[in-house]
Amino acid sequence: MAGLLDSLLSPNTETAYEGASAKAKQSDLVLFANQLSVMLSSGVVLSEAVEAIASQTAPGVFQTVLFNISDRIQGGESFSTAISSYPKIFNSMFVGVIEASEASGRMPEMLDVLQGYLESEMDTKKQVKGALAYPAIMMVMAIVATSTLLFFVLPKFTKIYESRGQSLPKLTQMLVSFSKVVSDVKSASIMFTALGVLIGGVIYALRTEWGQKALDYAKLHTPVLGTMFIDSIMTKSTRIMATMLNTGVTLLDALKIVKTSCDNRYFNRFWSETCDRVEAGFQFSEAMELASCSELISPAITQMIKAGEKGGNLGSVCEKISVFYDKKLKGSIKTVTSMIEPLMITVMGVIVGTIAIALLLPIFKISSVMAH
Repeated sequence: MAGLLDSLLSPNTETAYEGASAKAKQSDLVLFANQLSVMLSSGVVLSEAVEAIASQTAPGVFQTVLFNISDRIQGGESFSTAISSYPKIFNSMFVGVIEASEASGRMPEMLDVLQGYLESEMDTKKQVKGALAYPAIMMVMAIVATSTLLFFVLPKFTKIYESRGQSLPKLTQMLVSFSKVVSDVKSASIMFTALGVLIGGVIYALRTEWGQKALDYAKLHTPVLGTMFIDSIMTKSTRIMATMLNTGVTLLDALKIVKTSCDNRYFNRFWSETCDRVEAGFQFSEAMELASCSELISPAITQMIKAGEKGGNLGSVCEKISVFYDKKLKGSIKTVTSMIEPLMITVMGVIVGTIAIALLLPIFKISSVMAH
C-alpha cells in the first residue's frame, strides 16, 4: 500500500503528464531555453542543468515534465529523445533544433536562437489575438445593449401605451412582438434550441474535412483579414526556416517541420508539395514556383529565395524574409483594427439607434395619447 501511495503522490510520476496530455505556456519555454543556455555556457552538465531549472520552476505540469526529462537524460537518453515524448510542449521545430545542436555540439548558441524564435512567435500570437479581440468585445457590448433595451426598457413603454389603447407604430410593434416571443418561456426555449442546433451543426461541419477546408479558404480570401492571416502564416513559416537553417538543420528537414507546423490546409499543401519536389531534386525556389497555391507567395519572395540559394546564404535570406513579413503583419493588424473599429461602431449605432427610434416614435405622439 505504501508503495502504491508513493507512486501516486510522487512529483516525478511520468504517467501523470505523459505525451500529448502535457502542456505548458510558451513563456515557460522561453525562460527554460534562456536559463538552460546560460547554465550550459557556464559548464553545468545538461542533466544537472535541467534538474536545477525544474527545482526553480513553479509546481505544476511543466516542473514535473522537466524532472522526468532530467531523469531520462541521467538514464542514458539523449535530450532530443527525452523532450520528443512531450509534443504539446516541445514541438517538432524545438526537437529538430536540439537534435542539430547535439550533432554540432553548439547547444548554448542554438538555444539562444531558439529563445529568439519563441519570443518572436509569442509576440506575433499576441498581435493577432489583440486584433481579433476588439471586434469580439464590441459584439458582446452590442448584444448586452440590445438585450437591455429589448427586455427591460421596451416592455415598460409597451405597458404605458397599451393601457391607453393607443396603437403603436409599425417599427415599435415589430420590436414588441419580438420581445414577447423571446420573453415567453416556451417560445424562447424553441428559439434557443433551434439556435443551439444551428450552432452545433456549424461546429460539426467545421470539424469535417470539407468544413475545415472552407474555413481555411475563407481565412485567406476574406478582404483585409485574409492579408493578416497570410502574413501571420508566412511570418511563422519563414521564421522556422531561418531558425532551422541557421542552426545547421538541412533544408529538407526544415521543410518537413514547416509543413507539420502549418495548420492552414492550403499553406500545408503548398509546403508539402515544395518539400516533395525538393526531395525529388528540385531547387527550393523552383519547387515553390511549381507547388499548388503558389499564388499565395509573392514572386519577390521567390526571387529572394533563389538569390539565397545561389549565394549560399539561404538561412540569412529566410531571416530577412521573416522580418519583412513580421513588419507586414504589424501593418495588416493596424489596418484591420482601424477598419473594424468604425465598422463595429456603425453596426452598434444602427442596432441601438433602431431600438431607440422605436421607443421614441410613440413619445412623439404623447400629447394625443394623453388627450384621449
